[in-house]
Amino acid sequence: MELQTQFSYITKLIAEAKQRAYQAVNHELVMLYWNIGEYLHLQVSAKSWGKSVVKELAEFIAKTEPNIKGFSAQNLWRMKQFYETYKDEPKLAPLVRELDWTHHTIIFSSCKTAQEREFYVRLSIKERLSKRELERQINSSYYERVMLGNAQLSEAHKTLPQDITNVFKDTYVLELLNLPEQHVEKDLQKAISHNITAFLLEFGRDFAFMGEEYPLQVGNQDFAIDLVFYHRKLRSLVAIELKIERFKPEHLGQLNFYLEALDRDVKTEYENPSIGILLCKGKDDTVVEYALNRSLSPTLIADYETKLPNKTVLQQKWTEILNAFNIDDNE
Repeated sequence: MELQTQFSYITKLIAEAKQRAYQAVNHELVMLYWNIGEYLHLQVSAKSWGKSVVKELAEFIAKTEPNIKGFSAQNLWRMKQFYETYKDEPKLAPLVRELDWTHHTIIFSSCKTAQEREFYVRLSIKERLSKRELERQINSSYYERVMLGNAQLSEAHKTLPQDITNVFKDTYVLELLNLPEQHVEKDLQKAISHNITAFLLEFGRDFAFMGEEYPLQVGNQDFAIDLVFYHRKLRSLVAIELKIERFKPEHLGQLNFYLEALDRDVKTEYENPSIGILLCKGKDDTVVEYALNRSLSPTLIADYETKLPNKTVLQQKWTEILNAFNIDDNE
């Protein structure tokens, strides 16, 4: 057994070295594509080159470097698009090396605004998303749902010592849990606790699961919170209460009670105030606004869906908010 442990250490070193080598190659490859894209941009902008010249270039590369793939005319135009997408975005240009080419092509071909591109670049780096996970986040309107969540933040949230911008969402998409359309709260709770990896892809990997039916004792009575997480970056406990019905104002009372108990009896002096999420099967935004307007508790109201949402509807909802405040999403 001792030899096996020692051998495993060697194979771990090999795997880590392979990963570093892959990252180094990826960095160089991305910068190569950037430089080629810049050169093509300059030539096309000067009207020296057109489609026929780029096609000739692709044929020339294929003839002189027959063992190198990925330089078709179509890919060369993508390199130009890649450079043009990021060249005037000083916040993003330094980050391009940190993602591989596949991630970049997904982002700049799917995202319409500079803010949306920046969001997915940073999310992919922070969460270390695979290609499939990135595609899932874009298809589930992750960006729009986070922006709508930011727009819902009340004055109570804004007075917290921790900044919760871009952490929570207006709607959570739980299609990865494979819940049936008809389910009860216990089904939802068990599906989350038994599929934490899938759940954290939706909620974010800074969340750490602390337990379901989390026990609290207040006075001589016992209580249990549906789900409790800890958010590492916010340094705060996050209590989640589940409702398989539309949001009602009376739902807030129980969760506010739980937050008070967590802050008094569970939270340490080094941690920030606890945050609550009431996850409902639907909500009326006006009712939510009224309910939260006088609440001093840092509680968020979100709904959940068991299938991928209508992206067009969410985009329209976010556009309406931007227009209402005369905000340009490209800035």
